[in-house]
Amino acid sequence: MSTSWIKVSEPIPHVFHVELARGPVNAFSNEFTRQYSEVFDRLGGLRLDGPTPPDVRAVVLSSAIPKLFTAGLDLSEAANIDTLTGAGADGARSSLDLRQYILEFQEAIGKPAKCPFPVIAAVHGPVVGLGMDIISACDVRYAAEDAQFSIKEVDIGLAADIGTLAYLPKTVGNASLAHELAYTARMFSAAEAETLGLVSKVVKGSQEDVVQAALALGKVIASKSPVAITGTKRLLAHARDHSVAESLEYTSLWNSAMLMTRDMAECLGATKGKRLPQFAGLKPIFSKL
Repeated sequence: MSTSWIKVSEPIPHVFHVELARGPVNAFSNEFTRQYSEVFDRLGGLRLDGPTPPDVRAVVLSSAIPKLFTAGLDLSEAANIDTLTGAGADGARSSLDLRQYILEFQEAIGKPAKCPFPVIAAVHGPVVGLGMDIISACDVRYAAEDAQFSIKEVDIGLAADIGTLAYLPKTVGNASLAHELAYTARMFSAAEAETLGLVSKVVKGSQEDVVQAALALGKVIASKSPVAITGTKRLLAHARDHSVAESLEYTSLWNSAMLMTRDMAECLGATKGKRLPQFAGLKPIFSKL
């Protein structure tokens, strides 16, 4: 499942490691973004073509480049905005073309949020601009103590539009600080990111240390019932975007089906027998076609 700029491995059974590897700074071009989207589509069983999706129960997303997570958007490509909208087109047509491009970009970078398993971002060094959009769409964020973050878009004359400003108000606990960071584009530390609520853990060390911590978390998640984990992810996402009453109603519908899983009996049997539970994976039905 690896591509020219993304490495995919399975260091722990059912825990996959996705590494961004476009030197020198993991700048996201259109092609890099396409590869990113395709990797998560295949891991999540969201594509009908290609090989049968593996039994993925958690993913760790990190950078293969030792000094940073990502410098964000490839500005050399982004500068050629006329190629996206059609040079000479009138304002309305240009706007429609550009809107479609933005929607497709949002869809690609938001793929981790749509996967049926948790995605853990393990970041080190600078996480700039689009890097914030990328980690915002992940379920859990760990940072090495050398990580630095910036919502950089105002410094190039635009509002962040790929995910950060949509996710941040709903995932952090300090609205004042979130606004300050978005308005100023200043770099902030891993410690400040933890205070903001952007990351749940700051790991001593750098690249290898934070990746190992994230893989350890992935291993714990992968040991749980896949039915319970995917349901928990879906219900948390629904609760984020709906009222309490709506979320409870949705939960009743979801669990009226999911409570019939054999995983509950397996959990009870494993506890009684003092053994580790064994669960079947969640292979999409079209993988058998």
